[in-house]
Amino acid sequence: MSGFASHIELTLLKQTAVWQDVDALLSTAAEHHYYGVCISPYFVKQAARHIRKKGWKQKLVTVIGFPMGYNSVSAKVEEIKKAVMEGADELDIVVNLSAFLSKDMAVLKNDIQSTITACHLLNKKSKMILETGALSEKDVIKLADICVAADTDFIKTSTGYYETGAELNKVEMLRNHLPKKVRIKASGGIKSREMAQQFLDAGADRIGTSSIL
Repeated sequence: MSGFASHIELTLLKQTAVWQDVDALLSTAAEHHYYGVCISPYFVKQAARHIRKKGWKQKLVTVIGFPMGYNSVSAKVEEIKKAVMEGADELDIVVNLSAFLSKDMAVLKNDIQSTITACHLLNKKSKMILETGALSEKDVIKLADICVAADTDFIKTSTGYYETGAELNKVEMLRNHLPKKVRIKASGGIKSREMAQQFLDAGADRIGTSSIL
């Protein structure tokens, strides 16, 4: 995989999805040589088997604590372990935004550190979802810094469930602020190749989208 397609994670996280939808998603991702697919934990085991059977190269990404992020830390860690055991390559983890906005830093930092550490102990990449549309630029930076201190691999903008998705100005701001080793996944409301390219130009390394670009 190279070029534009190597940055794309084709996404299906609707609660009404059935296996036939996931099967079609996997086929489309393979046909277009996308980097990978992002699906719910429920389908990971079946999808991993299907990818191996077909000999496809796409990475399998799933979500943790999705979409609200206020699950208990122990529940998130167990979600990570189960997802990896069933075949997930990368984990997109929703931070506990309620704890952050409540200024409960002890709970927030434990949530972030524990989930990132769980990923790394299993040799998997962590992508921390901040829900940037719900935050001021100052709070985006503050929350991102906590994730960086815990050694996250990626900062991800959005779940796609909040009214505001990825925003170019915040992706640009993050890219200018974050260490080079920390990459950015833009997701939420990206529905065309042109939009995706704008986010890549702004500094995103991955694009999460439910649209065939």
